[in-house]
Amino acid sequence: MNPIWPLVNSTLKLRNFRSDFDGLAENVYKEKGGIYGRAYVQKRLDRLDEVEEGGAKLSAKLRPSGQDDMSILAMQRLNNHMPNGPASPVDMILDYFKHDYEFAEPPRVTSLQNVVPLATFRDFGDDVYFVADQRGYEAVVHHLAGQYLKADKSGDIVDPRLQLNKVVREISHSGSGVAVKTEDDKVYKADYVMVSTSVGVLQSDLIQFKPRLPAWKILSIYQFDMAVYTKIFVKFPRKFWPEGKGREFFLYASSRRGYYGVWQEFEAQYPDANVLLVTVTDEESRRIEQQSDNQTKAEIVEVLRSMFPGEDVPDATDILVPRWWSNRFYRGTFSNWPIGVNRYEYDQLRSPVGRVYFTGEHTSEHYNGYVHGAYLSGIDSADILIKCAQKRMCKYHIPGKFD
Repeated sequence: MNPIWPLVNSTLKLRNFRSDFDGLAENVYKEKGGIYGRAYVQKRLDRLDEVEEGGAKLSAKLRPSGQDDMSILAMQRLNNHMPNGPASPVDMILDYFKHDYEFAEPPRVTSLQNVVPLATFRDFGDDVYFVADQRGYEAVVHHLAGQYLKADKSGDIVDPRLQLNKVVREISHSGSGVAVKTEDDKVYKADYVMVSTSVGVLQSDLIQFKPRLPAWKILSIYQFDMAVYTKIFVKFPRKFWPEGKGREFFLYASSRRGYYGVWQEFEAQYPDANVLLVTVTDEESRRIEQQSDNQTKAEIVEVLRSMFPGEDVPDATDILVPRWWSNRFYRGTFSNWPIGVNRYEYDQLRSPVGRVYFTGEHTSEHYNGYVHGAYLSGIDSADILIKCAQKRMCKYHIPGKFD
């Protein structure tokens, strides 16, 4: 079982809903209005599934080291005989939904061997749930923290060891210990340090390591991808989109791949909220982060008026645009395993450097990019550190690149 599921569903009882993708073939909108026929879209979806099945068989035959790995796009070419991948608006949006909507980067970037079959779906099933709870998904983090940090009667963490709103700018390390310096010039000394920032932050200049991390470590950090995945919430004065069973998700088949393509309505989750969610990724995310919210709002309304030409689509009254890429504490949303990175570089990515240890979703062996990956990698990294600190088992073995 996914270790996060019992926390969400049983322990915290966070309000959540199964995402209903079953009617997707009936909800693909043309660029200038109208809906594609269900039979046609289903045929294209079935072909995509056939290609992915072929990719799974091919992936299983590749050597475990990763030296034979290829991109998902290369696999698609082998199975689909499309020289440049999906090209029609329908094929592009279905391809985007299958891959970018999951990994936040296109098939030409993503590693076949590490995502086909996808370990999360293979191990835990492919049902997806949306948390729609006022406590927020962060309630999971607070619950876990409350198991080992002091909390008051209301459950708020009050442990003096926890230092919030401290920006780490420098980590000095030697054979005898570490010193962590924050932006307010405070210094914290310890025997070891665990660095749990995103790989995007590690790729930035936010934290300086003294002495510098070795070349092999820096290279492994730079070779991984920090993807950008943006869920934009848009509020309207009234509904104008279809609702009901099989209508939760709908797609916009633009001739511009990834342009406001995947939509979700919230009739069940937030009744009468009149809110739509549209997801963009990668270059579109970066472009949108650099423009004003009003400009993004205008683009979204223009797309919706193209999708629903027979409806009186009003102007949006509010919008929420996350800016993960611009935020110096994230520099992206989650990691994606790119083509060219094999198990060797991954082992280097999570390997400690002296008394400096690393953890985070990007160090999860099978579930990078997911919350359960972050959770499980935290346990693994802590185990590696504890073995060194308490049992003097400090040697971390990295198999050769092609072992």
